[in-house]
Amino acid sequence: MTNAEQRVHEHIVTRVCGGSFGGCGATREARSVEQSGFLGDVYSQMHAGKDDEALLVYRNEKADWKSYEKVMIAPVTVWVGTKDSQLEYVSPLDRQRLANDLWGKLHEALQTDYEIVDEPGPGVLLIKAAITEGEASWPVIDAVSTIVPQMHVLSELKYLATGTASFVGKASGEIKVTDGQTGELLLAAADRRAGGKRLEGVTHSWDDVEEVYRYWAEQSRWRLCKLRDAPDCVEPES
Repeated sequence: MTNAEQRVHEHIVTRVCGGSFGGCGATREARSVEQSGFLGDVYSQMHAGKDDEALLVYRNEKADWKSYEKVMIAPVTVWVGTKDSQLEYVSPLDRQRLANDLWGKLHEALQTDYEIVDEPGPGVLLIKAAITEGEASWPVIDAVSTIVPQMHVLSELKYLATGTASFVGKASGEIKVTDGQTGELLLAAADRRAGGKRLEGVTHSWDDVEEVYRYWAEQSRWRLCKLRDAPDCVEPES
């Protein structure tokens, strides 16, 4: 790239990510999320999340969060229970890889604060998560629609209308946290996020989805940190 081309590229990046077209965060929350059935009758106890919470949330106000020092993360499952789910078109191999990726990111995030165990019991938080929607991005078209102003405007208009931009990857997920000894429901959430029209860091079609998983895992650690009233809780970047 010549110096002149570099200056043009930097001008476009500045305009798109820092100017009239809004920010270029790795992920952004969608407007709504469909219920997959994974959480069963828990949906009736959930309400719309506020601020940086998931789209649907439930929290047991009587839970003693400081009493839990261990976490068991059950294998992540894939639920194709939502209307027009794009997961139907994802190969079994990719479904398993995505499930493993979400489990791995949860494990990596939570092992800093908890002992990770393989069996439920007293003082154990049992975490069950499900992937309920997943759609790969179109990296080349996504990059073009990010850089070309007219296409970016159209993409942002779609985001304002639907909560997701054009050509980006999308993911929905649900999580349930219970007491590992009694089975009492402590926490539940359902969320949907999509890629944020980044100019850098996108190398394959599932990058946006993997970034969503990273955010969910770090968000889970942060939320549990706050519930324990622990010091130095670090809020994740979107």
